[in-house]
Amino acid sequence: MRDSRESRVSEMMRSVIACVAEGGSPSAHTITFFQPGHQRRIALEQLDAMARRVAAHLVRLGVRSGDRIGILAGNCLEWVLLDLAALKIKAVTAGFEAGKFAATADLLDRYGLRLIFTNRPTDDRRILPITGLLAAISDISDDCELAPVVYQPADVTTIKFTSGSTGQPKGLAATVGSVDSSITAVQQLFNHSASDKLFVFLPLSLLQQRYWIYSALAYGHDVVVATYELAFQALKQEEPTVVMGVPAFFETLRKEIMSRADAKPQAAHAAEARIELLRSQAREVLGRRIRYLWTGSAPASPDMLQFFDTCGMPIFEGYGMNETCIVTKNTPDANRVGSVGRPLQGKKVLLDDDGVIMVQSQFPVNTSYLFSAPGESERIFRPDGVVYTGDIGRIDADGYLYVLGRADDVIVLANGRNVMVRKIEERLKCCAAVSDCVLAGFGHDYLLAVVCAPHGDAARDEIEAHIAEINKMHSSDEKIRRFIVTDEPFSIENGLLTSQYKPRRKAILSRYQQHIERGYGELQ
Repeated sequence: MRDSRESRVSEMMRSVIACVAEGGSPSAHTITFFQPGHQRRIALEQLDAMARRVAAHLVRLGVRSGDRIGILAGNCLEWVLLDLAALKIKAVTAGFEAGKFAATADLLDRYGLRLIFTNRPTDDRRILPITGLLAAISDISDDCELAPVVYQPADVTTIKFTSGSTGQPKGLAATVGSVDSSITAVQQLFNHSASDKLFVFLPLSLLQQRYWIYSALAYGHDVVVATYELAFQALKQEEPTVVMGVPAFFETLRKEIMSRADAKPQAAHAAEARIELLRSQAREVLGRRIRYLWTGSAPASPDMLQFFDTCGMPIFEGYGMNETCIVTKNTPDANRVGSVGRPLQGKKVLLDDDGVIMVQSQFPVNTSYLFSAPGESERIFRPDGVVYTGDIGRIDADGYLYVLGRADDVIVLANGRNVMVRKIEERLKCCAAVSDCVLAGFGHDYLLAVVCAPHGDAARDEIEAHIAEINKMHSSDEKIRRFIVTDEPFSIENGLLTSQYKPRRKAILSRYQQHIERGYGELQ
């Protein structure tokens, strides 16, 4: 029995990671890189050959199995080649988000890196220019020899970083088993095939974005790699079949589609004509080949989900975190709007006595952080292999998970009432004038909203009218009694959004603390 189970595990591991490391089957499919001012389309077979040459180059630079190499740059061909090359020699990548880290000797020493590749090199010989990578492999042949590698589920393939309570990012060593089991489970549910083209635009430092490149090599489909800034242009030109993005991205798309529809002369026609108009504009923005849209990593509003369904582009919400990989997913065959789907194969979802979601994995990402402040690992990773997510949820009779909010999204008012603010914030963000928001109110008598509006105070009347409509849906304690407006964007660069475009509640409330205090002081 044990031999049989190990055989099944071995077969599963070969399906993705071993396939990428050894080189996939010959394929007519391509990967396209969308860069400012140019695009480059490469056959996957050629990509694999280039990655072999990069792997040989890394060996020439002294990189050995188990060594760590850092990559600090925006999405580009060289990023992908380094990542694939590391798999071919069993090196460990550490993906650093551009703008959050600086390529310094301290970074190398702090994370035990042998080398780091970046678009901002220094005089340190261990810090290499990523833009020089292709020139550096020009003397290496495609048929260069590499030592064979063997992967086990517990082997580490990459280090990914997530926010830390001290401000220092936590480093998590992701196991091969967690990566491979996630990709395999998703493939079973969505059957990405030869007719598909998957769209990647979030930073490649986020491990899940690399899943879809591994998937292309293992299962044979096209993939497009762009940046967030070029996403709109790439969507229209490349016409992918699958777009994977965070809710904030789809909210932006929704507003763009609605704005285009409203500008058309026939915008005031009957309901059926309106739907067809929205669908035509959605095709103009996302292309005409969309099979489905994928979202997760942050709460998605029901209005946004319904909007894309109305546009004839089904959107499926899921749930996961760095410490768990993908946990649950709605799918074409099992979709319950409002939920984040049912658990993937190999995942088990539990709720503790307070309704906090706990996740148990057949192939865990890891059982502790590799780099973190004291106590962080013990807070998240429990002795029995369960990950404490900090999200509050419920599970219905059919096994669908509903995420009700973060445990720290509960605001306790002065009267002792606990208010779950997630749904209220989602409804506020549906206002066309609002790009983002968070609610304040701890220890106060009522809720106050911090609203990010690109047009600033000029949008105040529109926001006030929208809040009045929202308040009709909620009880007295859940009503927004005051709001403050800022035209400063919530962004990754200013520290008010996470790398997955989720608002950093504590940082935002701290930034606008004086405004909030004045807002509460104004109400008599």
